[in-house]
Amino acid sequence: MLPLFYIPDIPMGLGERVRLVGGEGEHAAKVLRMQPGDETLLSDGRGNWSQTIVEDVDKKSMVLRVLDSGHQKKRDISITVVQGNIKADRRKENIELLVESGVDRIVPWQAARSIAKLDEGVEKLKIAAREASKQARRFWHTEVTEVVNTNQLLALVRHSDFTFLFDSDAEARLTDFFPTHKYIENVLVIIGPEGGVTPEEMEMLSAEGAQIVKLGRPILRAAHAGMAAVAALSVALGLW
Repeated sequence: MLPLFYIPDIPMGLGERVRLVGGEGEHAAKVLRMQPGDETLLSDGRGNWSQTIVEDVDKKSMVLRVLDSGHQKKRDISITVVQGNIKADRRKENIELLVESGVDRIVPWQAARSIAKLDEGVEKLKIAAREASKQARRFWHTEVTEVVNTNQLLALVRHSDFTFLFDSDAEARLTDFFPTHKYIENVLVIIGPEGGVTPEEMEMLSAEGAQIVKLGRPILRAAHAGMAAVAALSVALGLW
């Protein structure tokens, strides 16, 4: 599988050349040890991509020539995961799993039972999402938003076509809602923090239209539940 590198403006004309510099160029030259004749992918993270061949390499950069290019259309259905803030040592893993599962947007939520706060902001999460997107060969970046509070989350629920709040004690199953709901453009998935969602939060979210469902018998970690939910939802919606 060809390695993928992100640059803001990618060349897309057949035979066009570009020098890959900065962190991406240094990683390709020093870590991957790419050589003339090797092929790679470029993307701007907005669906545009180019397949290129390495023509020249130095210590911190390399020259690439375009062999092919195109644009990957966004999926018809967008999936957003609202993740209750979890412990710092689980955040990177959580982001990686969500990106690899194919989510379009990740919204950190400062829930009532969130043990930790994102005092340093979301920059580390955005970097983790970018690196995970490269690993997963995604031509569309997964967006990571700023942290939201519960009132802001309620507004997101109101503007979503369908919202699922996952809770281990719920009676309804995700599959109970499909294939009844076919005309959906955006879905919101809400995952609580390690301590779960409080009854008060659940009541407020449910009042705005969130459907409370369970994933199954096993109790998943807060950092892992989102990926399982997205996988099940992707099958139910016919995305997989």
